[in-house]
Amino acid sequence: MAGNKTVKINNRSDKPDNIVLREHEIVSKCEDIQNQLPRFLRGFFAYLKGNVLPMTRLSYLNDIRFFCRYLIDETNLTDASEISDIKLEEFNRIKAVDVNVFIDYCRKYTVEKDSEILIYENGSKTLARKKSSLSVMFKQLYRDELIDKNITDGFDPIKVPKASEREIKALQDDEVMIMLDAVSTGSHLTPKERQYWEKTRKRDKAILMLFLTYGLRLFELQQLNVSSFNFSRGEFRIYRKRDKEVMMPLNVSVTEVLTDYIDNERAHDDKLEEIHRDALFLSLQGKRMTERQIRELVKKYTSIGMSTSRDSGYSPHKLRATAATSLIGRGNSIFDVQALMDHEQVTTTQLYANHRMNVKRDLVRDMEWELERKERK
Repeated sequence: MAGNKTVKINNRSDKPDNIVLREHEIVSKCEDIQNQLPRFLRGFFAYLKGNVLPMTRLSYLNDIRFFCRYLIDETNLTDASEISDIKLEEFNRIKAVDVNVFIDYCRKYTVEKDSEILIYENGSKTLARKKSSLSVMFKQLYRDELIDKNITDGFDPIKVPKASEREIKALQDDEVMIMLDAVSTGSHLTPKERQYWEKTRKRDKAILMLFLTYGLRLFELQQLNVSSFNFSRGEFRIYRKRDKEVMMPLNVSVTEVLTDYIDNERAHDDKLEEIHRDALFLSLQGKRMTERQIRELVKKYTSIGMSTSRDSGYSPHKLRATAATSLIGRGNSIFDVQALMDHEQVTTTQLYANHRMNVKRDLVRDMEWELERKERK
């Protein structure tokens, strides 16, 4: 929907309608935010549109909108009461120290909503992105000769852990097996969860198997269609970042769980709205599953695999890491894994090669201390 208007697709490209619709929705969100921002940022909008990926563009615009709201609510740097009314001369008076104070504000802040107070806390990675968003904007304004100085050199550095310093979070093989057993048998589910599982177990298992086998990104899996799969040729098509279309081979186990789901559990097309008839993974309402629904599903089953609380379960991205570490652990070439995972740089894949999932556990196991045991009488 665009306002109260129904969106209809006249698609003459090779892309499926749902991919075209998703791209349209991202662009529409970007344009909605742009309409709320000052008009003197038009050159910046054009730069983002031509130079960054749509989701990155959306993140940058959200950051700029938040910064403008901050200027109004938390500072005396503008007299405007609405974001669109902020003047260029007010932006021209902003100094690097003002941006540094804003970044520090973003570390932890509160927002009052009705009867509750929400506490927001951001880590270094999010702060670095906000700083990047502002840096790109102020540099573009300076290049367009709209402001007098390039203040970005005065922005404080934000220490973000290097890729090699990050802890790789992934399921171990035994945890994967526990998770797959849970989705197959319904073990470790609560009575309420089991009621849903009775209706969706084949779908849930197919989702987990695709994540574990191919290391798909969340949006790649969510956008899969029935027509994406050619079972006679043993392959399926996915649409990746940077508008890349890729064919992936099917193995026996994935083919079995998918055909079982499609043939025996998925709703028939005549019971679905036209827009959802080709969607591979459907909710109980017969609509394409949302990214949030898939994320919650993964969180539930990974928490079972790790024997932890539902809130502590892993995200789909951690299953992507699980696929990478498992593939490398089985002796596959790092360059082959890079191609499968769609990593831009092999150094990203190298992180998983350097990661030994059991190294800490093995070290501690080899360092047992024999304690004196007293016999009980």
